[in-house]
Amino acid sequence: MSLLMFRKGVPGRLLLRSKCLFVLFMTVCCTPPEDPIKCSTSNTINCTITNSYGAFPDRSICRARSVAYPTTEEELLSLVASATKNKSKIKVATRFSHSIPKLVCPNGQDGLLISTKYLNRVLKIDVEAMKMTVEAGVTLKELINEAAKAGMALPYAPYWWGLTIGGLLGTGAHGSTLWGKGSSVHDYVEGLRIVSPGGPAEGYVKVRVLNDGDEELNAAKVSLGVLGVISQVTLKLQPVFKRSITYISKNDSDLGDEAVSFGKKYEFADITWYPSQHKAVYRLDHRVPTNTSGDGLYDFIPFRSTPSLTLALIRTTEENQESSSDDGGKCLSAKLVTSTLLDSAYGLKNNGIIFTGYPVIGYQHRVQASGSCLEGFEDKRITACAWDPRVKGEFFHQTTFSIGLSSVKSFIQDVQKLVKLEPKALCGLELYNGILMRYVTASSAYLGKQQDGVDFDFTYYRSKDPMSPRLYEDVIEEIEQMAVIKYGALPHWGKNRNIVFDRVINKYKNAEKFLRIKKVYDPLGLFSSEWTDQILGLQGGLITLKEGCALEGLCICTEDIHCAPSKAYFCRPGKVFKDARVCTRLNSH
Repeated sequence: MSLLMFRKGVPGRLLLRSKCLFVLFMTVCCTPPEDPIKCSTSNTINCTITNSYGAFPDRSICRARSVAYPTTEEELLSLVASATKNKSKIKVATRFSHSIPKLVCPNGQDGLLISTKYLNRVLKIDVEAMKMTVEAGVTLKELINEAAKAGMALPYAPYWWGLTIGGLLGTGAHGSTLWGKGSSVHDYVEGLRIVSPGGPAEGYVKVRVLNDGDEELNAAKVSLGVLGVISQVTLKLQPVFKRSITYISKNDSDLGDEAVSFGKKYEFADITWYPSQHKAVYRLDHRVPTNTSGDGLYDFIPFRSTPSLTLALIRTTEENQESSSDDGGKCLSAKLVTSTLLDSAYGLKNNGIIFTGYPVIGYQHRVQASGSCLEGFEDKRITACAWDPRVKGEFFHQTTFSIGLSSVKSFIQDVQKLVKLEPKALCGLELYNGILMRYVTASSAYLGKQQDGVDFDFTYYRSKDPMSPRLYEDVIEEIEQMAVIKYGALPHWGKNRNIVFDRVINKYKNAEKFLRIKKVYDPLGLFSSEWTDQILGLQGGLITLKEGCALEGLCICTEDIHCAPSKAYFCRPGKVFKDARVCTRLNSH
């Protein structure tokens, strides 16, 4: 997430930047996000749902007739049975709702939202078999901490611990590795229970128990929520272990070659790329014996709580930079942010308190994920997660996709060609900590990764006005289209703008198997919506052609009106990938 700084100017402003960075990196109490579901009657009737960022890609409002918070599987069965009998749409909501796309939206206003907020218990720990069974609403933090108490560890996981097990399985969330079974949590699932609609003879509800080796498990463990409600998950874990982590910074001139080989050298390798600075930061991260000295902690700085006043100042500054086309200010701020993050080891702490030097050695559950801004007292006026929509803070687009290892070098070189043509174009990405590159492996899940590759994660400024173009709008659009069209990139199901999902189902070799199982599990499509039908190829495409649609990723422009011609942004071919159609500012930057 971003550590946005301030406009280019006099030395006094540089001092201000430094002071605000200091405030950002302080350890302060934090404010948990509010429930993503809001209801007008008795807290359960006439409801709306959004994500933790306060807006879906098309800024639509998702409504439902009611919401329910089951506390047991029996209550869950009753809810699904009643909704099925009434042929009501059903969607599953998670505690923090961190998916950007509209996976949680039921069709129309008569649907039922089922929240897994209180299905959050650890049900069984089998140390001998190295297995753990949890309810779907257990968060990643809760899972890894409870596993550690039993001497076990989840080997790979997303870096953000504010995800539920059901949610991260549904969207195929992952960490970074090319080793073992790979970085996706769903590939360590050995069993799950899923509650789906049933017929009258079954009481309108059916519980399916799936185990390792069952074909249907390959569909259910990355399901986008369209097969039913996951109630329980059994994961195969490993004995607790320690890791040694060191960050090193290098020039990015050989990044194309290094990116292909680096993931094979270190088990938990990743790369953070700052293309406008021609810099790449490599994470040298591997296992060490458990008797190795060290009690390190990873408290990633952008995931810490931030004073609300600081967030407002940072956002206002970037809005001013955007409106005045101050690319120099963005680049200056990005360099300051990057150097400060590097100097502070991104939030690694050798003894759990401060950073004293590399390597940082710690137990897996203390270094694999973080998210301290989720905890604390309830006053958003003081501190918050940087993207909390209740305060004036970050508001961003996120484009995340994976490219096969054989094409990674060529993709990186194409991006470098763009940077050579527009040296300041990606400074805006670097304000949000650059491009995170994580390693992924081919998965047995039907909607999982199709080959070994690198996942590229871009986070960048989003205007509060959907008709307002961004500075260097065309460059990130070209990268997005280049990845999806030229290199056949696959999306992260829990992120991305709409155009990345358009007709994407054709890229999955087992898509037909998934759709066949979907038809069996939910023949009436009660867990489907117009949006999920569109991404699964069952109901046209996701492209929406209207004025300004390309600015928000709702379309690829074909006419100038899809951009912002009144603000000098016109639809033109890409600079490197000529087949791209992007919103280009025709007067000088």
